[in-house]
Amino acid sequence: MVLAQRAVPAVVIGAGPLSIDEVHAVAHGAARIMLAPALLERLSGARAAVERSLERGEAVYGLTTGLGAAVDTRLAADQIAAFQLRAVRARAVGVGRCLSRAEVRAMLLARLAGLAQGASGISPCLVGTLAAMLNSGVHPVVRRIGSLGEADLSSLAQLFLPLTGEGEAEFDGQIRTGPEAMRLAGIALPAFGPKDGLALLNANAESAGLAALALRAMARALEALTVAGALSLEAYRANLSPIASNLVALRPVPSHVAGAAKLRELLAGSDLLGEGAARRVQDPLSFRCLAPVNGAAFAALETARALVEVELNGAGDSPAVLITEDILRSTVNFDTTALALALEGLGLAAAHTATISAFRVTKLMSPAASELPRFLTRHGGTHAGFATTQKTAAALEAEIRHLAVPLGPMTMPVADGVEDYAPMTPRIVAKTAMIAEHLSRLAAIELVVAAEATDQREGIRLGAGTTLAHRFVRAHVARLDDDRPMGREFEALAERLAAGELAAALADLPA
Repeated sequence: MVLAQRAVPAVVIGAGPLSIDEVHAVAHGAARIMLAPALLERLSGARAAVERSLERGEAVYGLTTGLGAAVDTRLAADQIAAFQLRAVRARAVGVGRCLSRAEVRAMLLARLAGLAQGASGISPCLVGTLAAMLNSGVHPVVRRIGSLGEADLSSLAQLFLPLTGEGEAEFDGQIRTGPEAMRLAGIALPAFGPKDGLALLNANAESAGLAALALRAMARALEALTVAGALSLEAYRANLSPIASNLVALRPVPSHVAGAAKLRELLAGSDLLGEGAARRVQDPLSFRCLAPVNGAAFAALETARALVEVELNGAGDSPAVLITEDILRSTVNFDTTALALALEGLGLAAAHTATISAFRVTKLMSPAASELPRFLTRHGGTHAGFATTQKTAAALEAEIRHLAVPLGPMTMPVADGVEDYAPMTPRIVAKTAMIAEHLSRLAAIELVVAAEATDQREGIRLGAGTTLAHRFVRAHVARLDDDRPMGREFEALAERLAAGELAAALADLPA
């Protein structure tokens, strides 16, 4: 895949903030990279500060000293450039499964955006090299396990091995040696100068880039699950008084208010809003609590989104260059504890949405609860209907709940005890992405089950949003009459949800 040959929009680096949507576009090959004209001046100014620090003979971490536990080692002048190359090679210690092409591209873009802040002091030519790799489709092989989240050293070292003449990279659909991939892409290997290796490594581009992708997936999953929940309210003939604005206003928790407003938007025009339309005066909590539970998950998503955007547009370098003061100073801007905790909170919130979704699915199939045929089949005990779908829903809920268990603050001290804390952010990002993936599957199941249940409520009028949702389901999944294998249909629908097709179908819904 040579992206440079495609006529696609451009994302300009160095002209303004990088968004999560732009990360997604670049990661999936839908946008090229351009460098802002003013970027070179910013990078050159920071580089000049590095060179003046060297001329003054200052002790600066990673520039004139060793790294980690070797901070007490002073480098001789003739060792400095070679040390930067060794810094990259020595930290490429990752193992396990490889990151996907999209994940590698997101990480590469995140580091490029960080370098564009002008605090690293990197040689400006290296920034051009990173942009060329993205535009030409050079995707280094990066294995997942090795970073603890206090700078993604191992992952970034693997990402930049091809720049050192080492490693492997995918280019034009094939895995090649790093140097060969660079040569075929027409990208010259750069010369490493003082601080260049550390500037490439000392950041959280894996955490930030992959978190951007995970949050976009989570947003789509939560949106789909909320729409599925609204369709379940219709199918259950639930009492809608809990989402009434005047009742919610009695205790106006912002996330609850927003969740109820979203449901009222989806259900606008439904006959279920009429007096006496509900079957009962009060329903099970999995139906009643849809607005506050899903609203809380969206609030957690927004908290995490704000922190990811800070990471994408901040400088995590240590030491960092302060151009106007002409100094380099050590920082802890590489610490991602805030992001890790926000993502853990999001995972827990998503688990709550998964639990009530699975419970709604089972209750829609229960005659005692919904007054519909058992397992939603009109054929009685001779057919299974959606009976075993309950097990899939239960398995997904259990997987999500397991993934949502926080990792906690305890990590083994490394680097001879110097690095005695880490938030484990890359692992938390990875499980957030897995939660989003499973949540889309659960949303697909609830949508199909709720659509079948509404079809069995003959003569009802759905709301504006739930009508569109029902229509979307029926465009891709036929009603279940005779038993058939449903797993592949659930999976295919989940993929459509993850691709944003339901969101697109609801895009014209009046606010």
